[in-house]
Amino acid sequence: MSRPQVVLVDDDPLVRAGLRMMLGGRDGVDVVAEGQDGDEAVALVGKYRPDVLLMDIRMARMDGLTATREVLARYPETKVLVLTTFDADEFVMEALRVGARGFVLKDTPPDRLVAAVHEVAAGDHALSPSVAALLVSQVREGAEGGGRAEDRAGRARRQLEVLTERELEVARAVARGGANADIARELYLGVPTVKAHMSSIMAKLGVTNRVQVALLVHDAEG
Repeated sequence: MSRPQVVLVDDDPLVRAGLRMMLGGRDGVDVVAEGQDGDEAVALVGKYRPDVLLMDIRMARMDGLTATREVLARYPETKVLVLTTFDADEFVMEALRVGARGFVLKDTPPDRLVAAVHEVAAGDHALSPSVAALLVSQVREGAEGGGRAEDRAGRARRQLEVLTERELEVARAVARGGANADIARELYLGVPTVKAHMSSIMAKLGVTNRVQVALLVHDAEG
């Protein structure tokens, strides 16, 4: 497995040190540079062109949300994975809207944090289960004006009917916030098989990411 190149940005040097230690294991990632605010994030991405920018959302000077906008405007190939302390952070929705590939909590277990970086580096989305639940809740609340819940549920159920039973199991696991490795363990599958199922699920449903899959499952099953 190749090791993604990561720029790590957080305004707390102790947090950076802890994250660097967690990320640098045998199956981890290579932290090529560190910064302490959004201004440094933009400069470091320009210098190192990492696979992933792993960045705190709340920092002095330029915060992570503004930095995400700046980085993706200048270097759109960069994949941004945002760190947050609170699973109810109000920046979650906005960061995803402007192009962040995912959110993880700072107390995420080391193996899950490493997995999230690998997933984002590979072009996937990564959300901690609590953040995924919050995102689904907020999007569904925002969609209330676009149609009755019963109508959305019916449409979502009809969309999900195109999935095989195994694909539906994978989709439900995604809706619970499971990463590919988590789903593989839960369903006794190989990670490549899970990835293949995800590609098929998204193609059949006409969606482009895991968040949209989760929304459909939650709409269909409540």
